[in-house]
Amino acid sequence: MDAPLNVVWLSWVSPEDIKNWSFATSDWSCPSAQVDLMVGGGFNYRMQAKDGTTGFDFEGEFTEIKPLKSISYKLADNREVTISFTEIEGGTKLIETFDAECENTGEQQRQGWLMILENFKQYVESKSN
Repeated sequence: MDAPLNVVWLSWVSPEDIKNWSFATSDWSCPSAQVDLMVGGGFNYRMQAKDGTTGFDFEGEFTEIKPLKSISYKLADNREVTISFTEIEGGTKLIETFDAECENTGEQQRQGWLMILENFKQYVESKSN
């Protein structure tokens, strides 16, 4: 993405920033986000439909943090997620890997996570330009 590493990192871990990008589609929102960014610390992002009909808490515990390099966490259902941040010419490369759950197909999950990453990319790039 077209943004410096430090801006990408801070936008990923700041609760105020998270509320601006942590949802897959425009009819959803993230009205609250809490982050205790330390190994053993937790996070909780409230994701809900803007019309209030449905929502859920996306929550887990940080298992490894390498500032400006990577974040690993375990979700409440014990699935593991890792995000890596790499400075590249002209910006930052972010890679997110996750264990799939059993309710939705792998492709549905991949598309949902990609939509959230696209929101993140658009948000960060709008802050940087």
